[in-house]
Amino acid sequence: MLKHQKKLLVIITEAVLEKQLIGDAKRLGAQGYTVYDVRGGSQYATHEGSWDADRMIEMKIICDESVADVLASFIIEEYAGNYGVSLFFSSIEVMRPQKF
Repeated sequence: MLKHQKKLLVIITEAVLEKQLIGDAKRLGAQGYTVYDVRGGSQYATHEGSWDADRMIEMKIICDESVADVLASFIIEEYAGNYGVSLFFSSIEVMRPQKF
């Protein structure tokens, strides 16, 4: 079985950013994404999603490492100062690398 190395960039942030992040991801080289509604908490806040301003999303992007790095840097610079943003990377293997 032939597998190919990619990066999984996971962005957890406020739902109000969803449309902007989709546009940013496409513009900066991502070929696709998946978005989930999520809930959670940290030492800074708890987000139960019980009202629109409290909704959070998790966006997953599988891409080349260079695209993940550009996206993450842009998101931190553009949004982290004014919105709750968490990012993390994972090294993954995929089949059909042309999709990513």
